[in-house]
Amino acid sequence: MAQLRITEIFYSLQGESNSVGLPTVFVRLTGCPLRCGYCDTTYAFKGGAWLDMQDVMAQVAAYRPKYVTVTGGEPLAQEACLTLLTALCDAGYKVSLETSGAISIAQVDPRVVNVMDLKTPGSGEMGKNLWDNIELLKPTDQVKFVLCDESDYRWACEQVDKWGMIDRCEVLFSPALGLQDATELAEWILRDRLQVRFQIQLHKYLWGDVSGK
Repeated sequence: MAQLRITEIFYSLQGESNSVGLPTVFVRLTGCPLRCGYCDTTYAFKGGAWLDMQDVMAQVAAYRPKYVTVTGGEPLAQEACLTLLTALCDAGYKVSLETSGAISIAQVDPRVVNVMDLKTPGSGEMGKNLWDNIELLKPTDQVKFVLCDESDYRWACEQVDKWGMIDRCEVLFSPALGLQDATELAEWILRDRLQVRFQIQLHKYLWGDVSGK
């Protein structure tokens, strides 16, 4: 039976994406090949506990959720993540995957909503972006840019235009907490008439920077 290395499974409000505010079960897988400068889940790099797939499914079911988000770390760094995603979809949940975009999403169950976090120059990991993933995005998927400064903003705008992202899927612009002022980013989006969704991390506003929320 497939096993997954799990950092935590918890129930909270979705803090990001276009399902923000919805009660959701989060399954956080352990491990990530990236080291973004602004990462807020460094505790998921190591440790965790190995769980059988059926144990993960049972813990999720105990919350009786409608929405499930598989996150990390980088969930796709574990091969069994693909099996988990399909099992969650088969169980009737509305499933989303939070991924860095550094690993191919080609084998992800098509029922899953991919929320792909393209890495900006300010993240320090731009070179890890797997650009082929953009061609695989569905209209129901989302691309997220976490912006550290105005240079990141300009770069993100260039990528949105270059890849025709607005016509592919929803695009999210988010300020890197403690690095980019949220109001300033909102003003840039309005000034430039961008057809993107501005977002902040709702869970950070409600509970601060704590795990399990």
